[in-house]
Amino acid sequence: MLTITIKGTEAYNPKTREFINTKDTTLTLEHSLVSVSKWEAKWHKPFLSKDTKTNEETLDYVKCMTITQNVDPNIYALLTREQIKTINDYIADPMTATWFNERKDKPGKKSSEQITSELIYYWMVALEIPFKPCEKWHLNRLLTLVRICNIKNQPDKKYSKKETMSRNAALNAARRKKLGTSG
Repeated sequence: MLTITIKGTEAYNPKTREFINTKDTTLTLEHSLVSVSKWEAKWHKPFLSKDTKTNEETLDYVKCMTITQNVDPNIYALLTREQIKTINDYIADPMTATWFNERKDKPGKKSSEQITSELIYYWMVALEIPFKPCEKWHLNRLLTLVRICNIKNQPDKKYSKKETMSRNAALNAARRKKLGTSG
């Protein structure tokens, strides 16, 4: 979770021609599957797409991330650039010590499948990952768990004949060197 304090202020709203007074407000934010689901239900498009989000969509996602109760809706307009950067850094944080070795020499087939909250929920069902508490985990941590489950559930890789022969030759050479023999 991320906590941000927004300073209260007096501001003029030209649309309503009124002055708005806000108090200092502390927001607790959670970038989770629940937050993404709320946002997608409103905007009817995948949150995890590469498409750039408008300022309105971005601020609305911050609202969806907010777990603090009874927040004055005017407070979100007072977020500073630094606070938005902090929120974006939090969203991008992997929140895990797990990393994957991405082989550059292995041609990978990129999926064109749009990832939505419902697809992530499907993965959780298929991989028997419990909704509670995982749907409230940081989204990147949940996606890492899904990826690990997929990797661990794959059958062992079968080596080609050439790879097997090469591996056996290396093992035999190491044994010969260790034992000081020639064959």
